[in-house]
Amino acid sequence: MLTILGFVMIATFLVLIMTKKMSPIAALVLIPALFCVLVGQGAKLGDYVIEGVGDLAPTAAMLMFAIVYFGVMIDVGLFDPIVRGILRFCRADPMRIVVGTALLAAIVSLDGDGSTTFMITVSAMYPLYKRLKMSLVVLTGVAATANGVMNTLPWGGPTARAATALKVDATDIFVPMIPALAVGLLAVFVLAYVLGLRERKRLGTLTLDEVLEPVNETITEPVAETVLVEAGGGTTGGAGKGAGRTRTGGGAGDAAGAGPSLDKGSDTQEPADDDDFKGLDPNRSTLRPRLYWFNAGLTLALLTAMIMELMPIPVLFLLGAALALTVNFPSMTDQRARIAAHADNVLNVSGMVFAAAVFTGVLTGTGMVEHMADWLVGAVPEGMGPQMGLVTGLLSLPLTYFMSNDGFYFGVLPVLAEAGAAHGVSPVEVARASIVGQPLHMSSPLVPAVYVLVGMAKVEFGDHTKFTVKWAVLTSLVVLAAAILFGTI
Repeated sequence: MLTILGFVMIATFLVLIMTKKMSPIAALVLIPALFCVLVGQGAKLGDYVIEGVGDLAPTAAMLMFAIVYFGVMIDVGLFDPIVRGILRFCRADPMRIVVGTALLAAIVSLDGDGSTTFMITVSAMYPLYKRLKMSLVVLTGVAATANGVMNTLPWGGPTARAATALKVDATDIFVPMIPALAVGLLAVFVLAYVLGLRERKRLGTLTLDEVLEPVNETITEPVAETVLVEAGGGTTGGAGKGAGRTRTGGGAGDAAGAGPSLDKGSDTQEPADDDDFKGLDPNRSTLRPRLYWFNAGLTLALLTAMIMELMPIPVLFLLGAALALTVNFPSMTDQRARIAAHADNVLNVSGMVFAAAVFTGVLTGTGMVEHMADWLVGAVPEGMGPQMGLVTGLLSLPLTYFMSNDGFYFGVLPVLAEAGAAHGVSPVEVARASIVGQPLHMSSPLVPAVYVLVGMAKVEFGDHTKFTVKWAVLTSLVVLAAAILFGTI
């Protein structure tokens, strides 16, 4: 019964958010609360929620101070050279912009932290997508999938968890998987190229000067200071409302501000929004060019400390945010202004994390996740025992999507490894197979970082899910097939 209710609860949650019948926060709280009552454990709901909140509190703290830290770094201009470099590469071509998104996400993912990757990637690319009227779900989908492949780095989390759970060396897991993961990353770039060509056909291209020209040259009222990317709604009006400017290529003839219509069945369709274009103002008052190398060194030191695990990540970001604010904005008034500028993002993401704590707390506390995992493992035919590497790879897709990495690697993986060992499959082979589902995992509703991604890009989580899941599954299967082909699994 718990197995069926667990799957029904997850399905109900996904249907409600993808059909936009409920907001993600409401669904994450109310659906598990209802099912907790249905399984007869309503009296323990408070205990499950408190336990879930306790488990995710460090993650919420990390995200909160990471948003403040990288928000300040964006404000002071640390990433301006990256934005300018990408702009030169992209040449206002949608195809180049989507490929640039994948490249930037993959490079930044080397730090092993998804929220950092998404903050930097969206901050750099959002203005280009917004000005060219490109689909923002393409931005979130490509970034999440690229980060999922790179999330398999030994310091990224999943590989370390697999090594710990099965008592094997992380190097023995990761190094043999490098060729297969490289093929997976290549698949992400091919996907970005194809999606970019679709966007180019839909929109055409602009010249670089057109992209850089002011959004509305006739504005005479003072313009409020903006950060590179702001969360939450903006004021209504002029995004891309250049008079009489036309696009070239497939979208020729569409006015730049007209917002080209999409076919009803297009999977890049997104609701129109009236937010102002929030671009990178090269003259914003928050720039600190004299402190550029200090900020670069501080960020490098912070990322190095994260990789070397010198301190817990929430503590590192807490110290980094406090130091960045103090050095760059000595005035208390300026510090309050910077915190306020990013408060919407902090609140949205932190709220999502604590709402997800209700979902994970109920799923784990009631025993539903354990029964679901046992059912899936028990459903594997006895004859598939010698192919436990393949089985683990396939099971890693749904299990890491519907479960936390901790739950999968410490709860399910040892069972799979034991079943494989009975048929002569080594634990390290099972461990390698367990990481192929990470491209899909990064878009799971149980991953806090994904709410940073969709929040900053102003994309509905349901839209992101509908667009991204199929591509993430395909990428994971490519990694699995490559690993089998190379003899790694």
